[in-house]
Amino acid sequence: MATVDAVVIGSGPNGLVAAAILADAGWDVLVLEAQATPGGAVRTAELFPGYRSDLFSAFHPLAVASPAIRDLHLEDHGLRWSRSRFAVGHARSPHDEDAPVIHADAAETAADLDRHAPGDGDTWMRLVRQWEAVQEPLLDTLFTSFPPVRGPARLARTLGTAEALRFVRFLALPARRMVRELFSGDAARLLFLGNAMHADVPTDAPGSGVMGYLLTMLAQSVGYPTPTGGAGSLTAALIRRAESAGVTVRCAEPVVAVDVRDGRVRGVRTAGGERIAVRRAVVADTSAPSLYRDLLPEKSVPRRVLDDLDRFEWDTPTVKVNYALSGKVPWISRRLGEAGTVHLGADDDGLVRWNADLTTGVVPTSPFLLFGQMTTADASRSPAGTESCWAYTHLPRGVTDDDSAEQLAQRVDDTLEAHAPGFADLTVGRTVQRPSDLEAADANLVGGAVGGGTSQLHQQLVFRPTVGFGRSETPIAGLYLGSAAAHPGGGVHGVCGRNAARAALADRNVIRRRVTRTVIDLASRD
Repeated sequence: MATVDAVVIGSGPNGLVAAAILADAGWDVLVLEAQATPGGAVRTAELFPGYRSDLFSAFHPLAVASPAIRDLHLEDHGLRWSRSRFAVGHARSPHDEDAPVIHADAAETAADLDRHAPGDGDTWMRLVRQWEAVQEPLLDTLFTSFPPVRGPARLARTLGTAEALRFVRFLALPARRMVRELFSGDAARLLFLGNAMHADVPTDAPGSGVMGYLLTMLAQSVGYPTPTGGAGSLTAALIRRAESAGVTVRCAEPVVAVDVRDGRVRGVRTAGGERIAVRRAVVADTSAPSLYRDLLPEKSVPRRVLDDLDRFEWDTPTVKVNYALSGKVPWISRRLGEAGTVHLGADDDGLVRWNADLTTGVVPTSPFLLFGQMTTADASRSPAGTESCWAYTHLPRGVTDDDSAEQLAQRVDDTLEAHAPGFADLTVGRTVQRPSDLEAADANLVGGAVGGGTSQLHQQLVFRPTVGFGRSETPIAGLYLGSAAAHPGGGVHGVCGRNAARAALADRNVIRRRVTRTVIDLASRD
């Protein structure tokens, strides 16, 4: 029986970040990955000869901004970033010949928006200046273990108490209300709203505005970068970084059980029958239901936690369509041809109708799409003059059958053809990733949910993954949840893994450990 200091279950970005941090502290760390290739939902494959396709995530502004990724200096391990001329564009309708885009230069974006609606350019520049002031303390607030302390204090010092309160109120706004308070024209409004839809919070729900603000300002400040050569290049750099610190990564090694004795984690067991003991910790880059219901002995989990997980809510199922084109996308709005990320299929009111379909169990007739032009952003993805691209959208919760997914995929084709007549004629390769395909490729993407659980307020902060949690610690000593199911949630930023690793390293702090365990015990009581 092998013994290590720590086992990390799963080799997604969170798992690899956690492994590298623990190894940097001198720990002997083993990463066990169920799939034959590492990376979780950050992988690339050649689905069509000569075309490289990102199977899940593709553009990574959060990774560039995240201190968890930035502090690992992955550029020293081969990571390079590529960007398109415009970070994001949003087609307001199929007939839009002048779609708004985010330029690399904020002044150019502002001038463009002012052309659409006088005054919106000035508002844009005011937001950019605000972002420059609050970016670091805001990210420190969002990207740290809950409850954050230093970030809010820095925000208060930066803005002053009164303005800080106004800023908090601003972030809590529904996205639809936020853009109405900011802008008079639909061009600027839709840039925000499209970015807000990268999460699963309806635009008229409180808190949806924060994602719109965050991603829009990141698009303006760092762009929507993609790893040169494919998303898998980010995983490869994380692997090299972890291995350089002494981490061992083993693939095709599913963990089927976490061993617990006397209230403390003792090791893991693999599908092959191997038992690996741990001296210090296990970090689970797994979904919360999988950890608590499948991997842990039932008697080791407080009944209240299991009961609370009955109410765990997944984000909406994803349907992704991958394309290989023999030429560039023939957009009606030509400037979209220079945007890596394109939002299309719905204007402001259309987003509300789309969310209503998802809420009422209707397969959307007019889906909102996130569309990625990968060769436009990174010329290495396909031959010159061609395009490797994809689109994804969502089904209603609970609707994951293959027939509905195929029906929605056809509507994705129709939407693209409406915005870019001749798209179908250029298609030389097409494949659909249905919810069942996504889950088969990564067990954390249950039912095609790519966010590790809904991002809505009732399952964030101290409610993630369930009431009273909000940190990576679990009711079992030495066991930490280091996946998107933990605060701060989904996205390629590695913070969940960093928080778990830091919690494991701090476990020797007696006072901190006792306070944390008391909070968890109170939350777990019947």
